Amino acid sequence: MEERGLDGAIVSGPARGNPTLAYLLGGAAVSQGIVVKKRGEPPFFVHSPIEREEAAATGMRLVNMSEYGYIDILRAKGNRLDADVELYRRILDGLDVRGEVGFYGVADQGKAYLFLQALDRALPDVHVRGEYEQGLFDIARATKDEAEVALIREAGRKTAAVINGTVAFMRRHRVVDETLVTDDGSPLTVGRVKQEILRLLAERGMEDPEGVIFAIGREGGVPHNKGGANTPIRLGQTIVYDLYPRGADGYFFDCTRTFCLGYAPPEVQQVYQDVADCVDAVVAAIKVGVEARALQRLTCEFFEARGHPTIASDPKTERGYVHSVSHGLGLAVHEEPRFSDVPSNTQTLQPGHVFTVEPGLYYPDRGYGIRIEDVVWIDEQGEVHNLTPLPRELVVEMGA
Repeated sequence: MEERGLDGAIVSGPARGNPTLAYLLGGAAVSQGIVVKKRGEPPFFVHSPIEREEAAATGMRLVNMSEYGYIDILRAKGNRLDADVELYRRILDGLDVRGEVGFYGVADQGKAYLFLQALDRALPDVHVRGEYEQGLFDIARATKDEAEVALIREAGRKTAAVINGTVAFMRRHRVVDETLVTDDGSPLTVGRVKQEILRLLAERGMEDPEGVIFAIGREGGVPHNKGGANTPIRLGQTIVYDLYPRGADGYFFDCTRTFCLGYAPPEVQQVYQDVADCVDAVVAAIKVGVEARALQRLTCEFFEARGHPTIASDPKTERGYVHSVSHGLGLAVHEEPRFSDVPSNTQTLQPGHVFTVEPGLYYPDRGYGIRIEDVVWIDEQGEVHNLTPLPRELVVEMGA
């Protein structure tokens, strides 16, 4: 805060789906609230009166929202915008927050724009500040301590169990004319497999807020095609299975495996090996102090050396390698550090970083896509750990 010239920081909104507020609340079971942090002082948590006991779990200094009489403010002001501005005026004045104040959290963009403008006009002693690139809390969340890594590791264990359970579910089905069929003889579909995935996640207390990718054949050739619900599951076609669930503590995991049921065509086998070799090459290059963008350059150079088009030589390509190789992981699926190969990305790999390694090759015109994704962590000693407890195998054998 001192480096950025901030006298205060306000983080607000719902607790769920709001990584910065969740980070500060430390897993407390509250639904919403406002954290007020003055530079050099412990934070306050302004909480709902009906969540006063849960709020105590934050360990922060507590302020009950009922002290500000919001309903009376709303009656007096007559509209929610003016009432919210008056509420924040009372909160900031009561906690003696003045000067340069940054605002963070999750809210509707249009409402936030109007609210922050009105607040800036109404408070002569407060200058409302925003940040666009790496925000104050983005940087704080980018490095994880061992307790956070333990939660991510546990999420990885459960994610691997769900992926294994999904494969076992498909293997229990009969095969007729190279198509998996259910007991009534109808094709097993992507939609039915996703129902099983959700069941397996629920058994383990995991959520799927972002939507699983389970895309077969040509659909898997478009990286974020989640898979058509009515698409049948057939032998010999690539299945891109990308699972990124959230644990009850709020931390995500992210893992992708590509496999073919029964057998894999020779071309798919070769391209799969190219992707697997690229994963190994990227992991081998991970060291403290390495530019994050260098991993993206390495990936493009690796694939081009093996004859695949990439976005480095053709930014518009929709074949070959078409996305970033990594992203940070934690209370959000995508967070710091970032790995885009652009001059403005000056981030370097640091102890505490947790991020994915996920090169992929996509040929929708040939009817397949392939991606392999693991999660790695750099510990305090600079050692690199793979947190993904799942082997890689392209071909999944089916029963008779």
